[in-house]
Amino acid sequence: MPSFEEALALMEAWTESASLRRHMRAVEVAMRAYARRYGEDEELWAIAGVLHDMDYEKYPEEHPYRAVEELRRLGYPEEVLEAILGHASYTGTPRRTRMAKALFAVDELTGLITAAVYVRPDRSILGLELPSLKKKFKDKAFAKGVNREEIRLGAEELGVPLEEHMAFVLEAMKQEARLLGLEGA
Repeated sequence: MPSFEEALALMEAWTESASLRRHMRAVEVAMRAYARRYGEDEELWAIAGVLHDMDYEKYPEEHPYRAVEELRRLGYPEEVLEAILGHASYTGTPRRTRMAKALFAVDELTGLITAAVYVRPDRSILGLELPSLKKKFKDKAFAKGVNREEIRLGAEELGVPLEEHMAFVLEAMKQEARLLGLEGA
């Protein structure tokens, strides 16, 4: 199986957009945290996170099928490929594994958290607290592209109360603020 470093290099080779790269790293961070929580293979879960949108920029109409095709050719495990397919509801791929459920659960939420950081005066995640994030979640006019229903459904499928899920992912991202470029101005 390819290493995390190889997966990261592959993501970077396929993705030019700095914001999309940061999103995939945020999903990786959240996936690592959930892998630790559940006693799962952290590197494997991180690989799913960092590669889940690798084809989105080049092949938006074929996402995530192009990524899965390439990853299968490169020898990535089926569990990772199934999770990547399952993170996009429109593929119809059932989320059977905990990894697949976690990937779906954290994908949209990391986007909401990042958007909430970007509107803060200091642009730092370190001062973002859960009540503020919950307000942003309820405000349909804020970050309109974030699918709140998928965040709710993801937490439900993962078996974690929504508020706990939001707090968990927020804390995971705070722990990696520097890596994610979210430590402020």
